[in-house]
Order: sequence, then C-alpha cells, then structure tokens
Amino acid sequence: MSLTDTAIKKAKPGDKPVKLSDGKGLYLLVNPVGSKLWRWKYRFLGKEKVMSLGAYPDVSLAQARDGMGAARKLLASGTDPMAQRATDKITKQASAENSFQSVALLWWDHWHGAKSARHADDVMRRLKADVFPAIGARPVSEIQAHELVGMVQTISKRGALDIAKRALQTSGQVFRYAVAHGLAQRNPASDIKPSDVLASRKAANYARISAKELPELLRHIEGYAGAAVTRLAMKLMALTFVRTSELIGARWAEFDLEARRWDIPASRMKMKTPHIVPLSTQAVNVLQTLQLVSGRGTLLFPGERDHEKSMSNNTILGALDRMGYKGRMTGHGFRGVASTLLHEMGFDHAHIELQLAHQERNEVSAAYNHATYLKQRTKMMQHWADYLDSCTTGQVLAFQRAAA
Repeated sequence: MSLTDTAIKKAKPGDKPVKLSDGKGLYLLVNPVGSKLWRWKYRFLGKEKVMSLGAYPDVSLAQARDGMGAARKLLASGTDPMAQRATDKITKQASAENSFQSVALLWWDHWHGAKSARHADDVMRRLKADVFPAIGARPVSEIQAHELVGMVQTISKRGALDIAKRALQTSGQVFRYAVAHGLAQRNPASDIKPSDVLASRKAANYARISAKELPELLRHIEGYAGAAVTRLAMKLMALTFVRTSELIGARWAEFDLEARRWDIPASRMKMKTPHIVPLSTQAVNVLQTLQLVSGRGTLLFPGERDHEKSMSNNTILGALDRMGYKGRMTGHGFRGVASTLLHEMGFDHAHIELQLAHQERNEVSAAYNHATYLKQRTKMMQHWADYLDSCTTGQVLAFQRAAA
C-alpha cells in the first residue's frame, strides 16, 4: 500500500528502525532518534543496493517518488544510479574548481611567455579589473553568452569602449584554451561580435586617437609651429582633460598656483556645480609659461582680435587639423584617451569620473561633491602628467597605480 503524507506525519519512532514501504523499492526509514529518511532498494548486476533520496520533510513524498523515477530510468538504460550520482558529484566539483578565473590564470601562464612584459601585464590588469569581478567565480563550462554581453556593456557604460572590446577578445582566448584542454565544450564569446552589443563611437563629434597614438600627438604638440598660446592650450588640455569650453574660458582668478589648484565656478560647468582641477607640477609650469606669453589679463586664452573675449572653440580643433589629425582627434578626445588609460592604469572609476566631472549632482550634494576624493585625484593627476612626460620623451612609464 502506498504511503500518504498523513501516514508519514503520524509515524512515530520506536525502539528499532521501521521501514514504511511506498512500493517499487521506495520506503521511508523511521529511526529511533526520530529522523525519517527516504531510501530506494534496487538490484544492479545481481547485487542489491540501497540509494539515499534525502530526509523528510526536506524531501517531500512527491519529490522522493520523482527521484526514484529518475533513478529507475537510469537503471533501465543499464546505468547504476548510485554510480552515476557519484560521477555527477565529481563532475560538478571539478566544474566549480575550474572557474573562469582559475582557467584564465592557466591560459595567461601558457600565453604570456612570447609576449612583452608590458603587454602581458596590461592583459592581466584588465582581467583583474573588469573580467574577474563579473564572471571570474563562474565555472568556465557554464558561462553563457548573455553573461559576456552584460560584462562588456557594463565596461562600455563608463566610456571605456576599447577596453570593453579587449575584455571580450581576451575572454574568447580563455574559452578557446578551456575547450582545447577539455575544461569546456564551447566558446560562448564566438557567438558575439562587439558591433552586436556595443554602440559605435560618433567619430564626427568625439573623434579621438587611440592610446598607442598618444605619444606621437604629444610630440607634435611640442613641435607645433603655430601660436605659442595655442600650443600651451593644447598642453594644458592634455594635462587636465577638461572640456574645451572650460579651458578656453579659464580666468586667472580661478587659479591658485601655490596651492596647485584650479577652481572652476559652477557658472562655467556643464553640470552647473563647482569643479576642482588639481594641478600637477607640469600643469603649473605650463601656466607660468603662459603668464610670460600672454600676460596677466583676465583670460588665460584671449582672442587675437578682442582680448576681452576668449579664443574660439575651433582654435584647438584647427591646430589639431593642421598637425594631420583632422577627423581623428578633437579637444574632447583628450578626455576619452585619459579616461581609457587611467582605467587601464587601475585608478578608481569613481575618482576618474569625478575628475571628468561626469558625476551626477543633486541639490543636497552640489555644494560639496566637487571636493570628494580630492587627495586621491591629486595623486592621479600628477601620475597622469608624469605619464604624458614619459610618452613625449619616448620612455613610457609602466601602468602602475600611483595610489598603490
């Protein structure tokens, strides 16, 4: 006679274990201590075996029957259910041990030997910064394409489109390694093209060079044959990566060179809140040179014809065009390049976003938010200036985080 939930609940422990049969080998073992355990008795290759199906009430009567049904199907196919369960447990444990991060480290050890130390370190840094936090703990054999899409879209939301593409490319290499070594069945990254999930950069409005082209541009700026004021404006823009309108409208009253600080008032900011730009040693030197070149009027960059008005917002763009960067670089492009490289250097995303004045403000935080993380941002800006110096001289600094 089959068991019922009522009969199971009423079953009381005795002096000895009691078996309550449900049929087809399934029974409930009621122990003297009060535990109620599901068991299934079957024969495989002539040998009697007993399989555990869990404890009541954690495993209900219906669930115990379902478990027995699945086991009976395996038995009918010639497979020992208990042996299969043991194999599944080992497989699951191996899958958990073969996380994406552990496999990626194996891949990197195999891959980096033929690469330059700098390139190999850059790849590992991107893995640690962007890939491992997203999918590192997941078994490499279980990761799906949509998880990779979520990862690259998260990266791209901070404006790091190039990093997002490289993260997807590197992930694909890790999956290929996993497939080759029997740690995964397929490469989910092969199902995705960056153009399918990432927005294209608008070249007309936000044209910018790649990070690899930055040293050449900086050397062109140093040798710029046009007006000295324009050359200094480009140098200061590279060092501070403020918006073009914020640069050309700068007033000497906003600067404290001794404190190495530039306070841009809310009225000149896109976000309509004050903004602090920590000045590196190099930025102070540019400003001191600019004082000698353009004097100490109200504006840092007065117009050629009317010194009461700032230079045209096309002045820097025109200079870049004459240096051969037409359609490839704009004043805004310095912000994109700085964002990409500072993220690759490992600086905190929040610090970079604050320095770019991207942070959203509200009425409560508007009065003081511009000073958040000022100490960390000051170190970051000096490291950035040192990096630009090294690019210009051809001795590029390693991507090390200054705050570390």
